[in-house]
Amino acid sequence: MNDRTIYFDHAATTPLDTAVMNAMLPYFSDDFGNTSSTHWYGQRAESALEGARKKIADSMNANANKIIFTSGGTESDNLALRGCARKQLLANKDHILVSPVEHPAVKMTAEYLAQYEGFSLEYLPVDSFGIVDPIDVEKRIKSTTAMVSVIAAQNEIGSINPISELARICAERGVVFHTDAVQYAAHFPLDFRKFPTGMISLGAHKFYGPKGVGALIVSDSSALIPTQTGGGQEAGRRAGTHNTPLIVGMASAYEINISANNSNIERMRQLRDRIITGVLDEIPHSKLTGHPQLRLPNHASFIFERLDANILLMLLDQAGFCCSSGSACKSGNPKPSEILNSIGVSPDWALGSLRVTLGRSNTEEDVERFLVSLPGLVERGRLLS
Repeated sequence: MNDRTIYFDHAATTPLDTAVMNAMLPYFSDDFGNTSSTHWYGQRAESALEGARKKIADSMNANANKIIFTSGGTESDNLALRGCARKQLLANKDHILVSPVEHPAVKMTAEYLAQYEGFSLEYLPVDSFGIVDPIDVEKRIKSTTAMVSVIAAQNEIGSINPISELARICAERGVVFHTDAVQYAAHFPLDFRKFPTGMISLGAHKFYGPKGVGALIVSDSSALIPTQTGGGQEAGRRAGTHNTPLIVGMASAYEINISANNSNIERMRQLRDRIITGVLDEIPHSKLTGHPQLRLPNHASFIFERLDANILLMLLDQAGFCCSSGSACKSGNPKPSEILNSIGVSPDWALGSLRVTLGRSNTEEDVERFLVSLPGLVERGRLLS
């Protein structure tokens, strides 16, 4: 990246905070021990591990024993769905409810369980913004429902779901509720007391932490069958030698991010709204995707008629702007996004998606430069599409 390149893809990943890097460094070198070892080096590593666990737990009003460290949001989602569904099957519960706008780590895992392990998969309805109505969840829960999974904040279109209300309904019916909060946790605090039968997935690299580490917070670990077996790490819930430096980094990043968000959220919203207004006012045949208000504070997403998003992304990159067509997991895919299909976007619009996600370092000048450049790039992209 050069001095003229502006990074607008913070929903894909964020730069590592310098303070987080500094917190991690001793555990790559001086304090390199294995947390399972009983000697001095192992004790130092275990102390760091448990300190990180407590730091995250305290930030979420949870007990430290509720935190399971994983390799990232995808593994957390897999552990939640596979681990819970298989345990619930022992009680003859085989019905899984998920929204159609889930991250692939949830949606594809649910489809796998339905295709290969005999579960009954039902998709919840969503409105044109990709939001689940709690009434629909309440109507569809039945005696054989093993679990419900609804994403907290949709990564492609930014819409926020009423997860506290969904968790309450599931708790009242005695059903496990899981939410992929990987995007949500980067901007809003989470209070685990509102998830009495819940599970929450996190990934550190969305909030200025390292890649390759995440967590699953569980209300009841006995409701979970481990999907990765071996040693007894994580109280037998997830085997494998702890990646102590990354876990320390995740806890440090989460703590810093909660503090930083107190001053950043409103600034992000103002920049986001300036992008939304500028794009819709200046570019013909453009639409906002996701809810206009109930959306992530840094997230602006659009569709443009008769435009190939991959061509637009190439033109933006050449002009010095790093953006996305939606999920980083599907960039470059010529097919319309399943998320846009789920909210009823027609094919002549669905291929022209653009996601602009802001970060701490972005400025008003960045936004204005983008808004000056984008109309011409869209026009050129339409000629090339």
